[in-house]
Amino acid sequence: MSRTMNPPHEHPPHRRDRRGRRIALATGALLGAGALTVGTLGAASANEDPSTLDRVDNPYVGADVYVNPEWSANAAAEPGGSQIADQPTGVWLDRTAAIEGDGQGGGRTMGLRDHLDTAVEQAAGSDAFVFQVVVYNLPGRDCSALASNGELGPTEIDRYKSEFIDPIAEILADPAYADLRIVTTIEIDSLPNLITNVTPRPTATPECDVMKANGNYVEGVAYALDQLGAIPNVYNYIDAGHYGWIGWDDNFTASAELFKTAATTGGATVDDVHGFIVNTANFGPAVEPYYSIDDSINGTSVRESKWVDWNRYVDNQGFAQAFRTELVSLGFNSDIGMLIDTSRSGWGGADRPSGEGPRSSVDEFVEGSRVDGRIHQGNWCNQAGAGLGERPTAAPATGIDAYVWMKPPGESDGSSTEIPNDEGKGFDRMCDPTYEGNPRNNNNMSGALADAPVSGHWFSAQFQELLANAYPPL
Repeated sequence: MSRTMNPPHEHPPHRRDRRGRRIALATGALLGAGALTVGTLGAASANEDPSTLDRVDNPYVGADVYVNPEWSANAAAEPGGSQIADQPTGVWLDRTAAIEGDGQGGGRTMGLRDHLDTAVEQAAGSDAFVFQVVVYNLPGRDCSALASNGELGPTEIDRYKSEFIDPIAEILADPAYADLRIVTTIEIDSLPNLITNVTPRPTATPECDVMKANGNYVEGVAYALDQLGAIPNVYNYIDAGHYGWIGWDDNFTASAELFKTAATTGGATVDDVHGFIVNTANFGPAVEPYYSIDDSINGTSVRESKWVDWNRYVDNQGFAQAFRTELVSLGFNSDIGMLIDTSRSGWGGADRPSGEGPRSSVDEFVEGSRVDGRIHQGNWCNQAGAGLGERPTAAPATGIDAYVWMKPPGESDGSSTEIPNDEGKGFDRMCDPTYEGNPRNNNNMSGALADAPVSGHWFSAQFQELLANAYPPL
């Protein structure tokens, strides 16, 4: 769902500062262990006013994380799925009806309160507990792809605020959930589109030009940050694309500057931003183990290879760490953290390299070294050959708050053929395995699996492939 875009080569009443008192917790904790228990969370005193609590630096450290029972049941019903059915994944609010629960999205019936009540039950005996939710319903959503278009038209910013964000904020601010650490992923596939997919780029779409002109992506993200950031136990992480999208020079700083604009529009401030998340619902590896951007072959930098294509990054971790530094230099708080979605970034199986490629040419070296098995970094939909990536883990590297599975493995990115639906989701040819591409993937084959359902619906064949190609192996 996050898109790769190659550059052309040419209401609580009191706002809290996110910094302040820190809770000392152990680092490197695995997430999700022991979450399926019953009771209430005792991380804070029942007599303590939630509005006086300060956010911790890294919400994942020392914490258990919510296991979505609906996703867990789907996973456990698959052959071999019980091996990962207890892993924590994100809860997706991708339309207004999902707030209350509507039975769409592949059989989802639980609403936001249902999930939060279950999270409180799972948190029994935990010193700290994280609940992950994806906020994803901007007007004119995902202007570069049809598979994840939404229910709101390009001009319906007022509906977004009053019918989507306001009800979510009201629920999250309920004192019943004050002891949870609520991590929000804010509007994937939005702001980076305003840099890479607008005129005069050859990757431009008319829909992205409209959203840049009307300003509703910026206004909507700012409003979400403002309203949700005012809740003391909410941790906002803005979606920041991935290395194969904004890792190029003409995208990198421009994207960071746009994020700063969104974080300081309306009532939003940088204190409403706890960090950023990269690779949400995408397939790029967290780390490429067998080559780096500093390598050269016979005097030729890997940046000149066809695959890297002058990018400055070859994996999501290097990109996330560098992008964090850039964001801080532009005025974001120095203690922001980064999340990396590793739910489908494993690329294991028989085709995975076991070492560096031949040094006969820079292209042969990169092709033989890279674990990313996609045809092109611009391919984002239901990728064939992908596997589960690193398991959810707290503080895996400097500046990285956690590896997370924000995208629930086994949920489709989009249908491989047109399927009528009442969820506002269209058909994108990038989900069609016969599609020969467009400028946004340099006119390569899509690399998508066949027979896929509508985005968000359960895709058994994909889940089985993710299990088979998991790396680290199951």
